[in-house]
Amino acid sequence: MLIFLLGFMGSGKSHCGKKIAASFGCAFVDLDHEIEASEKQSISEIFSLHGEPRFRELERDALHRIVDMDNASDKAVHAVIACGGGTPCFHGNMEFMNENGLTVWLNPSVETIVQRLKKGQKHRPLIADMSQEGLEAYIVQKMNDRSVFYEKAVLIETSDDCPLQLIQKHIQHV
Repeated sequence: MLIFLLGFMGSGKSHCGKKIAASFGCAFVDLDHEIEASEKQSISEIFSLHGEPRFRELERDALHRIVDMDNASDKAVHAVIACGGGTPCFHGNMEFMNENGLTVWLNPSVETIVQRLKKGQKHRPLIADMSQEGLEAYIVQKMNDRSVFYEKAVLIETSDDCPLQLIQKHIQHV
């Protein structure tokens, strides 16, 4: 089984993903890092040189490669994948992930996301120059746009905590 972690940037996908993968003794995969490795370019370079539509195609292709590799494994949990914030919103990715694993939406409060993003804001090109008010408005708008996709997740975690126990309990009942 694959576990797909979804949510806005700063929701804790990488942090939680590493903990969850360690608890199951499986691989942790950051989808953006997979794309960067296969393309030998940063996400920022891909966006600036090829545009968002091309990036979304690469993202879809990376998801499919991961699922294809997973089909060869016999572990209970094969990998935990931290998806990009927009991954579920394009090319039928949300439905694909639901068909091929467990989808988990990490949905902490906007205030929590703002606090987390402020710490590394300069390293995130989309938000690097935003004021706190601008950042909050951006998050709320994007979350509203994406929630129709995120809400299709099998599990939804609204606290700031990593949902390890929730996932373990769910997997035991599958």
